Amino acid sequence: MAGNVTSLFRDGTGAGPVDFRVPGNPYFPTPGVLDELSARLREIVTSRPSDTDTVTARLCALLGLPPQCVVLGNGPAELVAWMGHLLIRDSLAVPVPTSGRWTGRPMETGRRVDMFPLQEADGFALDLDRYAGFLRARGSRAAVVCTPNNPDGGLPRRERLVRFLDAMADLDLVVVDESYLDFADAGPEPGVAREAVLRPNVIVLRGLGENLGLPGVRLGYLVANPALAGRIRSTLPTRNLDPLAEHVVSMLSDHGPEYARGLDRLRADRGGMATRLSALPGLTVYPSQANFLFVRLPVGAEGTLVRDRLLTGHRILVRDCGDKIGSSSRFLRLAVRPQADVRRLVPALEQVLYDSVPAGGPGYSSGTATVDRLIGETSGAGLRLTGAGAGSDGVVPRPAVPAVPAVPAVPAPAPVPAPAVGTGVPLPAAVPPMPVTPPVPVAPWAPTPAGVPARGGLTAAQVRGTVRPVETRPRKEDRPWQSTGT
Repeated sequence: MAGNVTSLFRDGTGAGPVDFRVPGNPYFPTPGVLDELSARLREIVTSRPSDTDTVTARLCALLGLPPQCVVLGNGPAELVAWMGHLLIRDSLAVPVPTSGRWTGRPMETGRRVDMFPLQEADGFALDLDRYAGFLRARGSRAAVVCTPNNPDGGLPRRERLVRFLDAMADLDLVVVDESYLDFADAGPEPGVAREAVLRPNVIVLRGLGENLGLPGVRLGYLVANPALAGRIRSTLPTRNLDPLAEHVVSMLSDHGPEYARGLDRLRADRGGMATRLSALPGLTVYPSQANFLFVRLPVGAEGTLVRDRLLTGHRILVRDCGDKIGSSSRFLRLAVRPQADVRRLVPALEQVLYDSVPAGGPGYSSGTATVDRLIGETSGAGLRLTGAGAGSDGVVPRPAVPAVPAVPAVPAPAPVPAPAVGTGVPLPAAVPPMPVTPPVPVAPWAPTPAGVPARGGLTAAQVRGTVRPVETRPRKEDRPWQSTGT
């Protein structure tokens, strides 16, 4: 699939897929800012970068924070890596689902990761009181709170978060990841950066490159008390930022109003996009304060299939969340895009979810792709018919509004009409005898391919990961190195 995506972006037409996969900022930089950046590109890339302390002082003048409390990094990932090496000694608690930087990275360094599952029934909202109880029960020494969280966009109330920081004063470290906070609807002071300056064990992490619509510029920063910030700063090179990142920091003071207007437009787009998606039958859209929306697909729809069909049939890229711990392939994360792009997404989703229903229709799923396909073929989905009502390709079109087909009252031997094509309605429990009809061709059975969910919403690869391999040992007569009697 990666090769296909690359070819779509480089097909020579200049019109690649509409990207709902990667969250960004479609309203910044403005064309004027890009022109300014282009005009100075030669000067920027041929200049020696300033030392990081100089760039930090420029940023802090905009943030209103003391420079000794701010550490600039080559993207948030660099800062997260140093936190893991220097400050997370034993264990880390993380609500899931969340960003892979907090689930994968600590485990790679050998730290224990205590995962606190966010509840779908609660809209994936983080209950900080329950989270605190989980930390105490597990004995976790460090904790993460993402606000807004990725992928659901949930945002805990500021006063409750401050109370949580007070309660966790005895931990080694509490990280508040505010990478997407610029997109929230909260008031003028929604973050807790100033609270972190006053506490000995709190770090606030922020991103800049992606928020500014420049994901290719690796730029992020953290805020902490001077002692904690100094420990991380001492490990970084004196010039860990390239000249392009330095120039982006410099231009913020001149283009702040354009950036603020872009954020306002994106927040309005988020509300409109959520409203349009919520109108799709069976689709659940969770409240978000980020530049993306977390959606649950209708029952029976699988994220990998929806993703692939949107790309190949409609040239739309989406992010399915089957690989996120605490999520499944029933969920998508959709980046907020302008209204014109949403008007292209919604009809495409309607066609993929309802007009080209895979495996048993939107109202049923056995959990196994092969079984769902067989059920779909025997309950009317995808049957090829001839005569009145059939389309040019022999498929009866799906009704605009699914309805349960009425079964006429007929004498016992009379046949019962099959359900309407595409409704996904199972056959009644007691079915009168039906006349013998030619069998419907059924595709031969094949193992579930990788990437297609098999059981319980897991992909084939995930299922294999849940089955412990059988240990094979050589027979005793084949083990000459093992002496007898031991």
